Amino acid sequence: MNEKGMRKFFFQVGLFTAVMLLTFWFVFRSQDIAQTAEAVRGMSSGYLAGAFLLAVLFVSAEGCMIWYLLKGIGEQTRLSKCIGYSFIGFFFSGLTPSATGGQPMQLYYMKRDGNSLSASSVVLMSVAVVYKLVLVLIGAGIVLFWNAPLRDYLQKYYGLYFLGLFLNTALVVLLLLVMFSPGVIRGIFYRAEGLMVRLRLWKERKERRKKIERFLTGYQGTVQFLKENKRMIGVVLAGTFLQRFTVFVLTYVVYRGLGLSGTSLLDIVCVQASVYIAVDMLPVPGAQGITEAMYACVFGSIFRGHYLAASMCITRGVSFYAVMVIGAAVFLGVNMSKESIG
Repeated sequence: MNEKGMRKFFFQVGLFTAVMLLTFWFVFRSQDIAQTAEAVRGMSSGYLAGAFLLAVLFVSAEGCMIWYLLKGIGEQTRLSKCIGYSFIGFFFSGLTPSATGGQPMQLYYMKRDGNSLSASSVVLMSVAVVYKLVLVLIGAGIVLFWNAPLRDYLQKYYGLYFLGLFLNTALVVLLLLVMFSPGVIRGIFYRAEGLMVRLRLWKERKERRKKIERFLTGYQGTVQFLKENKRMIGVVLAGTFLQRFTVFVLTYVVYRGLGLSGTSLLDIVCVQASVYIAVDMLPVPGAQGITEAMYACVFGSIFRGHYLAASMCITRGVSFYAVMVIGAAVFLGVNMSKESIG
């Protein structure tokens, strides 16, 4: 990464840290720190390890699906590399608003490791479409079959849930349009190139047009391959459902690890899923602040008293901040060593 890129990276880290500190202040401003700390210390080490493994599995599963699709297309890559791409993607998604920074960084390292740009683009877009589609299907299922409890638990965030569901649905439609409409993707590339030329950031060059056409040819060929091999998409769809539920079940593991009982696995999974759906597309790095605020509201009847702040610390600490640290370590390790992932 060049000097300009490193400055941008440290700015993003600084912004993330500032938001994180403000979030912690918001969470603990009215809490008894001693009681919260005591509850955290009372968390079962076995359940804590299980929660951490579920968080790591959640990110690693995406890497497995990237590897599966790349191998199916014919790219030569290793599973360890693809899991590395996934952790880097998680890290930069957490740093940037609406998780916009993850896939560009993944694409950069996939291309650097020798994967074709067109195949890598289609694979990442396929994973993103399926990921969002699964979230939309889960969200729609909750509305259809669990609507009354949803309204009771979400209270003032009930409307935010439907906004999140709408935004995720719109993104799925947009990504599918880009994937399966060659004219759309071609228009995007040529309009972007024309804008850069008009701004005098690029010079008009025939060689660039040839590269764009080569990319589009490979891109469309890869999309056609996936259309003809629907079984691969089916495997990724099933894998993504399992991946999504690992992070939803994680909250129940924390609940049991704190020695609590009385609320069903289904209720906790659905409530946690609703939080993810509501905040997933919001333009805040890592959805920090709003996630904690919503968590404090909707889980208040499940984690009573000081257990609420304790469960929030453990759940977010394991499922988000700990994985961010792993992603940062992978990213910095790759760049310091100047070697490929894996």
